[in-house]
Amino acid sequence: MTVIRDAEARRSETPNGVMTTFASPTQGGASRSLWKVDAQPGAVGPMHEFDCEQVWTWLGGAAVVELGEERFEVGVGDTVIMPARTVRRVLADPHSGYTAVVTAPAEAKAFGADGAEFGVPPWIA
Repeated sequence: MTVIRDAEARRSETPNGVMTTFASPTQGGASRSLWKVDAQPGAVGPMHEFDCEQVWTWLGGAAVVELGEERFEVGVGDTVIMPARTVRRVLADPHSGYTAVVTAPAEAKAFGADGAEFGVPPWIA
């Protein structure tokens, strides 16, 4: 068993939010990654996709999730299962932003909407 203390959580910042890694291959040796996303009000994530499924659960605030051709309004307690190879974008509520916890396989690779490979993001590795 591995215990990862709060002070050991890794934080990665992008223009769209702060990802706090709780567990990953390089954060406790986990085979799945688990992280928290904190997005500021009005943040607009990039159009992208992953080569594997992700599961997002909202802990605070609200967002609009664009997933393929669909749009979903989500808030506290809602969970979105994002299928592999489906273009997505998450838009934070303009007043509250959002906090979500996310899990995915540890080897999850990101791709641009045009198919360009970005690799494994640091919060997943």
